[in-house]
Amino acid sequence: MGNKLFKLVVVLALILFTFFSFSGQTEAASSKFVTKGNTTSKVIALTFDDGSDGTNIQKILDILSANKVKATFFLTGSGAEKHPQPIKNIVAKGHQIANHSYSHPDFTKISAAKMKGELDKTEAAIKKITGKSTKPLFRAPFGATNSAVLAAVGNAGYTHTIQWNIDSLDWKGVSSTSITNKVMNNVVPGTIVLMHTGAGASGTPGALPGMISKLKAKGYSFVTVSELLKLKPAPSTGTKYTVKAGDTLYSIAKKHGVTVEALAKANNITNYNLIRVGQVLIIPSKATTPPPATNVKYTVKAGDTLYSIAKKYKVTVAKLAAANKITNYNLIRVGQVLVIPR
Repeated sequence: MGNKLFKLVVVLALILFTFFSFSGQTEAASSKFVTKGNTTSKVIALTFDDGSDGTNIQKILDILSANKVKATFFLTGSGAEKHPQPIKNIVAKGHQIANHSYSHPDFTKISAAKMKGELDKTEAAIKKITGKSTKPLFRAPFGATNSAVLAAVGNAGYTHTIQWNIDSLDWKGVSSTSITNKVMNNVVPGTIVLMHTGAGASGTPGALPGMISKLKAKGYSFVTVSELLKLKPAPSTGTKYTVKAGDTLYSIAKKHGVTVEALAKANNITNYNLIRVGQVLIIPSKATTPPPATNVKYTVKAGDTLYSIAKKYKVTVAKLAAANKITNYNLIRVGQVLVIPR
């Protein structure tokens, strides 16, 4: 009887372990759904969805530059391929870019494999044009999401799915005044505003200058979505690894020369023991620790000059003087100890 009870306990334990292992991974990989920033500070993120035509991109960029405002652009891969130069301009101006799918399908109506294909194709297109990644942010076409979408998007490396709490309705072709009023009447700390770059959003360029001015007058400052959510940039490397039978997070980290902590963080893994065969992991860049910034010291001898010491240690006179707070290059004394900068 005791032996049978022991076997039953073992079987139940294995079933529970399998269940929780699977559940834990789904949760860890799921993309976080965000409608606004969780803050009491007066900050706001202006976001622009770019579709097939991108008609107003340059006008929008000029206005943002004139007002020293940074924004976030959610890019479609098909649109970027049709107008690559404006996409390059977005990045050149220092704005954030993110993934808005390749062909703008309703993600709730396609398979996980097709979702991944849409995201990967866009990422490849944007990287080819700009050299930059769209990760870790995704915006669903039509704002259509559910748990399956969030799971698939998270597994593809997009940790946050960005919605909005103010839809400017510019896509309906409404007036600049209507867009401005929509924003000003609903703005709260942490607001994410949805706008568009295409010809259909004809009122957006006209609305932006006044809207920005009014928001500044109310004490608001402008941030990118990642700044709003205090996210770190995605790993600069695109290296990926598919988990095989017998792998552990520790063995994978060791194999790729990274820490277990860095590997877990890059993949939103909270339980180091829960990885599954077939799971695709992002391998973060190896952190390089700079050598200690120790400076050599030199004691001035008879006949030395600042110039001869600088030449000896292959540094500029100006740098040597600055490191020792010397304003007159001719005034050094025998026995004086100088710091030789690196």
